[in-house]
Amino acid sequence: MSELFDAVDALVASRAPLPSAEERKRLRQAHGLTLDEVAAALKVRRATVSGWESVKKPVEPRGPEREAYARLLNKLAELYPVPAATPAAAPATHTSRPGPAEQALSAGPAPDAAAMTAPEKTQTAPAPAPATPVEQTAPRPARTVKSSATSHRPGTRKAAPAGTPAGDTDPRFENGPLAVVDVDADGQVLAHCTGGLVLDVPAKSIPALVDWTLTEAKLGQPRLSGPGKDADPLLVLTSAALERYGLPAALTDEERLAGRIPEDHKVIRQLARADWKLTKRGFGPWARIYRPAQGSDRNCVQLCIPSWHALDSRHWRQAAELPPAELARILGVYASRVMTPRGSTAVTGLELMTALHPPTRASEPDRAGKRHSEHNPGSLGKDPVDCAPCEAPDGHPLLADLPRFHVRGPGEKLFEEAYDWARPLTDAECMCRNLVGIDVNMAFAAGANGLVVGLGEPTHVKAPVFDPKLPGSWLVDLSHVDLSRVKVGKDGWAHLDASLLPSPFTPKGERPQGPAWYATPTVAYAVEMGYEVRPIEAYVRHDNGRYLDGWYNRLRDAYLATMADLGVHADMAPADFLAAMDGYQERDPQLAIVVSAIKATVKGGLGKLRERPRGEGWRPGRPWRALSRPTWRPDIRAAVISRTRVNLHRKIVKHAAFTGQYPVAILSDCVVYAADGTSPLDFLPYRDGKPLPGGFKLGVNPGLVKHEGTQSVLWGEEVRERFNAPELNLARYIKDGIVTDIDNGE
Repeated sequence: MSELFDAVDALVASRAPLPSAEERKRLRQAHGLTLDEVAAALKVRRATVSGWESVKKPVEPRGPEREAYARLLNKLAELYPVPAATPAAAPATHTSRPGPAEQALSAGPAPDAAAMTAPEKTQTAPAPAPATPVEQTAPRPARTVKSSATSHRPGTRKAAPAGTPAGDTDPRFENGPLAVVDVDADGQVLAHCTGGLVLDVPAKSIPALVDWTLTEAKLGQPRLSGPGKDADPLLVLTSAALERYGLPAALTDEERLAGRIPEDHKVIRQLARADWKLTKRGFGPWARIYRPAQGSDRNCVQLCIPSWHALDSRHWRQAAELPPAELARILGVYASRVMTPRGSTAVTGLELMTALHPPTRASEPDRAGKRHSEHNPGSLGKDPVDCAPCEAPDGHPLLADLPRFHVRGPGEKLFEEAYDWARPLTDAECMCRNLVGIDVNMAFAAGANGLVVGLGEPTHVKAPVFDPKLPGSWLVDLSHVDLSRVKVGKDGWAHLDASLLPSPFTPKGERPQGPAWYATPTVAYAVEMGYEVRPIEAYVRHDNGRYLDGWYNRLRDAYLATMADLGVHADMAPADFLAAMDGYQERDPQLAIVVSAIKATVKGGLGKLRERPRGEGWRPGRPWRALSRPTWRPDIRAAVISRTRVNLHRKIVKHAAFTGQYPVAILSDCVVYAADGTSPLDFLPYRDGKPLPGGFKLGVNPGLVKHEGTQSVLWGEEVRERFNAPELNLARYIKDGIVTDIDNGE
């Protein structure tokens, strides 16, 4: 009889409708199951289960897998029924809900605002963060009180990456770091927070909105460092919200050029009447509205306006076009793992350095018991320092006495930049079928890891003895370094074909012709290769430290945690890693946007260390605004780029010495090799799953490599012939094979 019952159950399961994709995900998460566990039980791939739960494009299971899946869902539905809505007049009950950090990391996008219920306030007591990085249940039936927040779906808890502040432990920020402000179909202003939480916004004007944010919204983020400051709440205004509050949906060409709306705009007048102030950049895509702080009380709110191009599509892709709940999810994940955005990804990257190493701290109490502000050791301080003349970019005030059209050469100017090098293919390489590109993950972040950089002013010295542990800029002749015979780690001297290798000392890969300025890592690499160096002069920094370590660690953790959410984990076998990287962005396009933003934060933050003039009537020889920042440090940027470039060259040399294979093109962190196959595994020397020590290794961690793209050798030769450019850098186009106008480098 039991066999008959089993058969009937299977027959019913094979025809019964399955719950929605969102409900499938809720049931799995409610029982604490991972995608891998479900996939293993049903004997399918992880991606298959992920497809069954895809909200945008759900895939329906078939065959015996459908029967087993339906049985699983039915059992889970019995254990975890859909929570009934709490009546508005019901007595308050204390329950737990995820804190802001965990809400931001919940697996699925929040529901659409149109499906949300009437505006009542639903608040819950914060729950303790889980100790292990696995999904756990955290049901959110809510207690009702008089205010304006409503939670609309059960939440899930997921451990944040190491270093993420536990936002739910601070009642001041119980609703998360930010909110996307929108207007629904009924004309109600709503603030979409992380984790699907929605707040009713009673404010009728921008000044009232700022007041509400600081007094009622409970938005913000705890400080990242003890001496630091809490992050100000961020409000993202949709086009509908802009219209409601009397702001233009888009900037005019003149306003875009100025980066702000006019000072006489009615909203700015409203703010002035309410005693609110704007920073010098005015009311633009990233506006900061503040009052002078009263003690430790926060009196600042930041606005982000996507329709004014606040979210650069090169880094945030189509985020500005997403519904409010989905945009809140993306920005919430980024905020919890990196920090609350403070502007562009470049600005945020720079602000993250300061947030992790605040310039000042409170001193020990004096005799009267009072504390005072003092320099925070390991930081850049609160006052800017002058760079060395060789580190100054063209137009800097230090160079005001130079002739107007003077062009500085390598002996006058530190020129540490990323690689842009290519060479013609050899006859043997032309016989290969393909060109395969590999790309270093988070290359510049890896270059910053453990790097000792200067913290204070430079000291000028003549004929110094080179010290590889002393950061600075060195004038030295490296033209004698012969790449045909170099030391390769502990393997001794290696004999190479120098004509097939770029020089590690110049971005274009050309051999130096005489004395030139180099950052410490470049000169140290020449010593490592077995050659003597005799600096002529140097600007060194005796006050130094590993300033970027915390910055690297936080961005690394953010990147790895987000890639893990996309199914790409650390320590995967090479073939498994390549398979996991194939189409990883389609598994969750929203999290793929977060990955893009994290990468841009690295590069943009380092670029900001040498920010150039941005209009404002600047003339050569005069200071520009960025020079007033203690974080304007071109020497630190140069050191990171120098170390990144020599790290790449070291791997190239190791690979050439072991395999006899040489790169045909290098662009920044992308290297192209000729190979008969289409995969990096066709030329990377793995043995028993282990890579060449000191060479390239496949993996998701910063400094390891991934597959960038493969094109045929015929494609490469045809492109170079078409543009009459025998040394066209094919690494620029290896990803998709699309070649545009080569004159502008695009």
